[in-house]
Amino acid sequence: MSQVVFIGAGPGDPELITIKGKKMLEKADVIIYTGSLLNPEIFKYAKPEAELYDSAKMNREEVFAVFAKAAREGKLVARVHDGDPSFYGAIQEQIAFLEKEKISYTIIPGVSCLQGSAANLKRELTLPNVSQTVIITRPEGRTPVPESESIRKLAQHQATMVIFLGAPQIAEVVEELKKGGYPSDTPAAVVYKATWPDQKIVKGTLSDIVEKVRAAGITKTALIFVGRFLNPETFDFSKLYEPSFTTGFRKGVEDV
Repeated sequence: MSQVVFIGAGPGDPELITIKGKKMLEKADVIIYTGSLLNPEIFKYAKPEAELYDSAKMNREEVFAVFAKAAREGKLVARVHDGDPSFYGAIQEQIAFLEKEKISYTIIPGVSCLQGSAANLKRELTLPNVSQTVIITRPEGRTPVPESESIRKLAQHQATMVIFLGAPQIAEVVEELKKGGYPSDTPAAVVYKATWPDQKIVKGTLSDIVEKVRAAGITKTALIFVGRFLNPETFDFSKLYEPSFTTGFRKGVEDV
């Protein structure tokens, strides 16, 4: 039976694909992948006879044509995205086509570069009494951003912020963050190609991160992290594991 399976292949390390995603990739007759971003090592899981299409060299209609042809031929298609396809993955337009053509599809989530970066930064994004909110956004480029979601306006919340697609405009991004209310001494980090062998991590503050990133030669394929969670000199411990805190699974010591 023909089907399209969207697979989040992880941020770079080929072992970060989920077990379910790996199993479907092993079965796929046709693989459409984001060649500009995906680690080609992931194809060690594909069968040798699988048809490969690099969507970086294709337009939308060409991708849709591969979907339609595979459906007519009863083939299983793996539409492989880097990270998790729900973040800036352009999958909704693909879903709309599949639903219009009544082609069966499913989505297998993946590990985002956000999560891969946080793991290698060795930081928790949501620290008690520091930040309990993570804002995931991007600066305006050729794709517009609603005015209500501008970086300057989002910065007013002083939450943990993760900015995709911002490395080429990092000077402008930092300026907007400061105009929005982040102090110049706010910790910042840039993670280039998270979990890849050539990963780079640059740490600093909003006062010096631009200079450091430029010195490291990072101009693309990177996430910008901003917030006090990066340098948590003080933070509250979780109530969940507080000895005196009663939960549905254990009694606090004061309640025994």
